[in-house]
Amino acid sequence: MSTAATDARSLDQGVPPSRYARGWHCLGLAETFRDGNPHAIWAFDGKLVVWQDSKGALNVLDGYCRHMGGDLTQGEVKGDEVACPFHDWRWGGDGKCKAIPYARRIPLRAKTQRYETEIVNDQLFIWYDPEGSEADRSILPPQLPGLAEGEYADWSWNTTEIEGSNCRELIDNVSDMAHFYYVHFSFPTSFRNVFEGHVATQYMESTGRPDKAGGYSSGGTDLFLKSEASYFGPSYMINWLWVNYKGFETEVILVNTHIATSPNSFTLQYGITVKKPEGMDDKTVAFIAEKYTKMFGEGFLQDVHIWKNKIAVQNPLLCEEDGPVYQLRRWYEQFYVDQADIVPEMVERFEFEVDTTKANEYWHEEVAENLRKKAEEDAEAGRPVHH
Repeated sequence: MSTAATDARSLDQGVPPSRYARGWHCLGLAETFRDGNPHAIWAFDGKLVVWQDSKGALNVLDGYCRHMGGDLTQGEVKGDEVACPFHDWRWGGDGKCKAIPYARRIPLRAKTQRYETEIVNDQLFIWYDPEGSEADRSILPPQLPGLAEGEYADWSWNTTEIEGSNCRELIDNVSDMAHFYYVHFSFPTSFRNVFEGHVATQYMESTGRPDKAGGYSSGGTDLFLKSEASYFGPSYMINWLWVNYKGFETEVILVNTHIATSPNSFTLQYGITVKKPEGMDDKTVAFIAEKYTKMFGEGFLQDVHIWKNKIAVQNPLLCEEDGPVYQLRRWYEQFYVDQADIVPEMVERFEFEVDTTKANEYWHEEVAENLRKKAEEDAEAGRPVHH
């Protein structure tokens, strides 16, 4: 065997975790479950049923009837219960069978898996823990100030299915400075991570690339972006974005959330809302909201394209500017072990700032060369040259 072959670094794809992450998981906008029908959500290698009872509460149970396995998501909501389409067994939000119309009595053990719920930021959350612990409401994601008071535009909400990839692939983005240039077409000029407790945060400042269109570069170098993105637990990220375009500043909030459907697939949802500038009429607010929804939606889909096509790498070969990938993964591991096995290095405060100097020196030279070539091509083709 040649030396070149033996020196080559191998890619360790590893195996997906054998369990799902403990914590709060978002199922989507609460309003979508309030139509009087049972709804199906694929999650954790199974199916959940979601429905609203007569008091307005949203309930979540395992999707299959404990009697003979009927699919509750294909049943009906009758009063406060979801009724199985197979034999009409009625299940309450507390997980107990409330009625069997053709039977004298309900079996004592007629109980199914229920999930504790909360509504935060107009979104429905459930608590999941393979150990069966009670929901920890102290680590719920924060309620966005002003959202309930109408200070933001309506959520623009999107869902996409990712097949052939474990959901951890999303988490690596938190520490990944360089992909913002190559995937999102922007110059990250400042980039810092802080991991502490159940929260992992990315602080970034950037400007757009004048040689590219779409995504975060839509405003070119006239667009200055300040971003603070935090994962609150294993699957729910709030990204606060302050966009300054030619002196006009807008606050945008991007929510990125996912729920594992199997070890190699997950449902990805993302929502975007824009803070309404004071004194601005609704029509103009709607126009601005649509503009930034398109811009950040395109940017997020650039990530989705990468996730759909990459493979898992357990042993990434890193340079200094790649950021604290291994420390981030150690933070994330806390959600996949028993609570008794959480060690201090998973939750202790960790900070790291990436030096973006060298990267920006090279990137600006590359962009200048791209613009020069484009100007030459435009001149040869007789197209007007824009400066």
